[in-house]
Amino acid sequence: MTVAAEALVSLDTIRAAAHRIAGVAIRTPLLRAPFAGVAGEVWLKAESLQPIGAFKIRGAANKILQLSAEEIARGVITYSSGNHAQGVAYAARAVGAKAVIVMPSNAPKIKRDATLALGAEVVDVGVASSERLAKAEELVRAHGYVVVPPYDDEAIIAGQATCGLEIVEELPDVDLVLSPVSGGGLLSGVAAAVKQLKPDAKVIGVEPELAGDTAESFRAGKIVEWPAELTSRTIADGLRTQSVGVRNFAHIQAFVDGIVTVTEAEIRAAMRAIVAATRLVPEPSGAVAAAALLFHSGELPAYRKAAAIVSGGNVAPALLAEVLTETAL
Repeated sequence: MTVAAEALVSLDTIRAAAHRIAGVAIRTPLLRAPFAGVAGEVWLKAESLQPIGAFKIRGAANKILQLSAEEIARGVITYSSGNHAQGVAYAARAVGAKAVIVMPSNAPKIKRDATLALGAEVVDVGVASSERLAKAEELVRAHGYVVVPPYDDEAIIAGQATCGLEIVEELPDVDLVLSPVSGGGLLSGVAAAVKQLKPDAKVIGVEPELAGDTAESFRAGKIVEWPAELTSRTIADGLRTQSVGVRNFAHIQAFVDGIVTVTEAEIRAAMRAIVAATRLVPEPSGAVAAAALLFHSGELPAYRKAAAIVSGGNVAPALLAEVLTETAL
């Protein structure tokens, strides 16, 4: 499948999504982060403060709020390691639709429990993202559910793009935006919004070294898939997808300036730095963008004002306590 340039989400589509989801997702703040030793101003986009603790509510709400009454009656289904699951469950509850979530067996308990608490039905499968997709397709055939994809979908991309729209509206002179990347929904949407509003601003994706399939894909100019046994090694459970989506990669190729990878130790150190600087609580996936600023400045474009997205805050208390009490790095 190829994606034509005219299929990339437009500013009008993104602005329509922002209006549509305003009653479900919130407009999150940009917080100044005075990181020691980091040049320029750094601002953190606090998506961890969304009602479900992550940006995923944006895309899920934009998709579900456009469903017909007949589709709502059929119910919705998705496949997710946690945050998208909660976004779909939350948005489905808002419109009165049944939500079925296919989750990997290694999904964090905090995310699984939160999804169940929102009234969704959870179906467990193995750790591979391909297993989640296969099970969801099986259930669609059996029950007629409407699929709400986690990232490779125009409505999802447009919903996530509202995060980038808000960054530029609040910080008009931003010249560098950093976003986590896994399946690519957030990065592709944010990059589309930022570049169409500020063509001279730079947009950089960030992912763990241990799940660096998008970085490899970006260098190769084609989508490269990594096996689940590799991507599942990272602490950043929200970034374990085995490959970037087709639509997402088309947006990344059109709008993104580069992909940086960070180590596990750098992710943990960035979590501590975010807590110390802003009192935000990031999950590991939410700390990777800040980790690039803290430890990979030489790989980034020069900037005066940078915005890094803290994509989520759904971290297990025991893991947070472990990370905060470490002294490494």
